[in-house]
Amino acid sequence: MAETKNNTFEGNVSPVRLMLLITIVDHGKASSYVDLIQSFDCNIQITMAAQGTADREILEYVGLEGSDKAVIFSVVRDDKLDALTESIESRFKTVKNGKGVCAVIPFSSVIGTLVFGFLSNDRRIGKV
Repeated sequence: MAETKNNTFEGNVSPVRLMLLITIVDHGKASSYVDLIQSFDCNIQITMAAQGTADREILEYVGLEGSDKAVIFSVVRDDKLDALTESIESRFKTVKNGKGVCAVIPFSSVIGTLVFGFLSNDRRIGKV
């Protein structure tokens, strides 16, 4: 990767990797998690309503209430991922009924420097 004097990047190698973070939480707690993820320079998040598939007996066994869920899809930078997942894990443990699950899928590529600059929240990329 080569960085030029005006802070644009040459070639097809990105300065950071992007990851898709998928977080599943109780529907009523979704906005709290969206705000937390946003604080880690996440430019795009999509939240969808979901319904859990576990029956009441299993929910009681694991200590969960209800099956109304929210699935939050967030594009995050790899260099922010460790701190973000630690914060999410901490919130899972400390917030009443704040349990959930999250998973990460790496992006293999992004087409266009402007799109990459927006998704990575790096305003230097794509400027001349």
